[in-house]
Amino acid sequence: MKTNILEYLEAAAKRLPDKCAYFDEEISYTYGHMLSEVRSIGTKLIKKLNVKCRPVLIYMEKSPAVLAAFWGTVASRNFYVPLDTNMPDMRIRLIVENLKPAAVITDMAHYDLARKFSNNVFIFEEMTETPVDEELLKKRMATAIDTDPVYVLYTSGSTGVPKGVVVSHRSLIDYVEQFCNEIDIREDDIIANQAPFYFDASLIDIYCTLRAGGSMGIVPLEYFSIPLKLLDFLQKYDITTVRWVPSAMKMVSTFKGFKSIRPDKLRKVIFGAESMPAKVYNYWKDNYPDAVFVQIYGPTEITGVCTYYIVDRDYENDETIPIGKAFRNTEVFLLDEDDKLISRSDITGEICVKGSCLALGYYNAREKSDEVFVQNPLNPYYSEKIYRTGDLAKYNERKELVFVSRKDFQIKHMGHRIELGEIETAVMALPNMKNACCLFDQDKQKIILFYEADAYDDITVTEALKKRLQRYMLPNVLHKLDEMPLLHNGKVDRVKLKGMM
Repeated sequence: MKTNILEYLEAAAKRLPDKCAYFDEEISYTYGHMLSEVRSIGTKLIKKLNVKCRPVLIYMEKSPAVLAAFWGTVASRNFYVPLDTNMPDMRIRLIVENLKPAAVITDMAHYDLARKFSNNVFIFEEMTETPVDEELLKKRMATAIDTDPVYVLYTSGSTGVPKGVVVSHRSLIDYVEQFCNEIDIREDDIIANQAPFYFDASLIDIYCTLRAGGSMGIVPLEYFSIPLKLLDFLQKYDITTVRWVPSAMKMVSTFKGFKSIRPDKLRKVIFGAESMPAKVYNYWKDNYPDAVFVQIYGPTEITGVCTYYIVDRDYENDETIPIGKAFRNTEVFLLDEDDKLISRSDITGEICVKGSCLALGYYNAREKSDEVFVQNPLNPYYSEKIYRTGDLAKYNERKELVFVSRKDFQIKHMGHRIELGEIETAVMALPNMKNACCLFDQDKQKIILFYEADAYDDITVTEALKKRLQRYMLPNVLHKLDEMPLLHNGKVDRVKLKGMM
């Protein structure tokens, strides 16, 4: 059993040194070249930073080079934290305040900005020129254990402060092993990456490629709004596998993209992070009747995916595709409001998860961790942590799990989990804003913002929020109110607002 994710890279570089591992439309990395740069970066960090198991921010434009920065950090027995260079300044500031990083790795183009985050800023292009010190690297890695953190990914937080999910090597290795085995990711697979590297949906692309010795191509973001360019990318690079959010697949089906280009190597279509409309699935299935289609489910806190369903039957357009069953070495179960186990069909309960997949908790947020990483209420005999997802599901007549909704005000939108409270906090932070409330229209998949303010209109609110929120968190519909409806206890009357949607 492997104890460190770098063992995958070392094995692939030894077996396939000259094979293209990761590429975009400008650069490509072979496995041998990737390992060489990783060792140079690891050597530099060890020599310059006398620390281990500390966070290192990676602040670079998305490219294969970012992965070298990730694993160079791991080679120094520290852990990486990806930051998107397009993130709003406010979100970056909140992450940096929570994280207090030991260092930042950036590229030359972003050096001046990165200097705001840490006193230790390293330029990627210079780090890769560092002579490799094999003995130094071996000595550092000899002390590594599989519960060391490998990364922290920041998700939305209900109080307006992003939550950093800390994941260990053990959890990530378990995840990669089970996924590759069940979904049959192989050496001849070429995966088209959609998800940002700060989003856990990218883990399958990055790490299943690494484990299998396959290849991964980064699709330019703008192609996901231009169906023909997107499909041309798949055809040009002989893509065999996609792991996309359903909204990306919906864009292809809406514009009937396969009438113009039908990539002929595609054989595995994996989707998750939001509900897949059966209508969209049927369009893809009609065009790829022999492909394997897989629905997956899982939050960042359990490393990324805990259930899967290999679609094995037809669905009417108004039916719901299940999220399936747990991966091997993971247990997924439903609890009712009294923390009793649910086994009957058609009774809704909260999805709970246990196993090696569980994250270590939230970074620098013990109280938040203790709210959701809790003792298993079904086990009074010894310490056993489970993760309470806050997602509601039920079993169908085949004993497959079917997602129902969120338990609280957290939503799934455009493939991202979003706390509506974080959006409300950003709105209320605007000067002279009186009140705000966010709701989510599940049917139309739109974030609705109700706000009360004399000094703003819909346009000025939206422009102000662009400086504070990620694009996918921006409200789709805004309603300015003369007075926010309130309950007797002073809380916003959400029921009344729902009637105004």
